Amino acid sequence: MQCRKLTVAIDGPAGAGKSTVARNLARTLGYLYVDSGAMYRAVALRCLVQGVDLSNEDEVSRIARSADVRLVQKSGELNVLLDGEDVTAAVRRPEVGEAAPQVAKYPAVREALVELQRKMSAAGGVVMDGRDIGTVVLPGADVKVFLTASPEERARRRYRELVQRGEKVSYQEVLEAIKRRDWMDASREHSPLVRAKDAVEIDTTGRPVGDVVEEILSLCIRKGGSVCST
Repeated sequence: MQCRKLTVAIDGPAGAGKSTVARNLARTLGYLYVDSGAMYRAVALRCLVQGVDLSNEDEVSRIARSADVRLVQKSGELNVLLDGEDVTAAVRRPEVGEAAPQVAKYPAVREALVELQRKMSAAGGVVMDGRDIGTVVLPGADVKVFLTASPEERARRRYRELVQRGEKVSYQEVLEAIKRRDWMDASREHSPLVRAKDAVEIDTTGRPVGDVVEEILSLCIRKGGSVCST
């Protein structure tokens, strides 16, 4: 029996667990996982490497339109390619994370990447996470979820992640960065972070990843989706 391939949109603030949950859900369903945030980080990385002033909207937009950003599944993991180079690790550096919301606020940047994201999801069978997936990128998604957690919980998660990668940061620095990111995401003029009216909100504070994945999987099954062989 052929499986029905849904489009699943998972939104939420930084550190809410979107990437981990979306990646695990996609693996369970046999779907493609699309990390939209990694795409904005790739553009930010290119700007930083080329010394582009992030306040220069024209230059940042030019970078976004010309950058070749691709997401490739390898051995079950998502790799980020920028102009043919694997930048999976580089896009996770703190300075790139700080720069990402600055480039993401520009309409031309979002237009360029939204076009790519929609092409990736055109055939269905996609789990995409970000901050405006259910409201802007895939407003017609079959399943919409808005993940959230307390700022302190999200900061603890990000802090552990950075320390495990060998980054020298303090918990307080990470918490302040999380709060700044929340403000920037919610207050930007274009595609701000908001919960879609038809999205199911799930608080992940203190919950195991597996429990959250199972809850969203149940939503997918109720929508008629099924597990697809990879």
